[in-house]
Amino acid sequence: MTPQAQQTVKFAGRDFPLNRHVCAFFYSKEEEYRVLLPYVGEGIRAGDKAFHIVDPGHRARHLEVLRSSGIDVDGAVRTGQLEVRSWQDAYLRGGRFDQHAMLALIQEVLGGAKRFPLTRLVANMEWALEDLPGVDDLVEYETRLNYILPKFDDPVI
Repeated sequence: MTPQAQQTVKFAGRDFPLNRHVCAFFYSKEEEYRVLLPYVGEGIRAGDKAFHIVDPGHRARHLEVLRSSGIDVDGAVRTGQLEVRSWQDAYLRGGRFDQHAMLALIQEVLGGAKRFPLTRLVANMEWALEDLPGVDDLVEYETRLNYILPKFDDPVI
């Protein structure tokens, strides 16, 4: 299904138009997965790319939860349909948050060679609760991100 043919994605039981930037807060990991897994699974079944940014301490659990939900994690990683990065390989490269580097990464991921109809980007940002270099730039980053994302059909959660 091409992005033009697919008009919505389902998230948290609701249909959302493509090109959506959603911020979600969860009380627990269980709640987070209860909400996210149907969205991720729907994307995998539709042939969309799943690009996830996770806490490095939760990476193994994240992959196991995806597996236990019926996603062929190894196959999806092998074909490039699933890419899971840690915070240090995305938001915190070089040990700090660099909003410009992160905005460039988002544009690269969403605007790269389109082997998949959509890229469903899911990013966990609990690192922002820490006193890390660059974290004070987070609000400016989110504002700039809202100017970049409309250029792409891809949903960002």
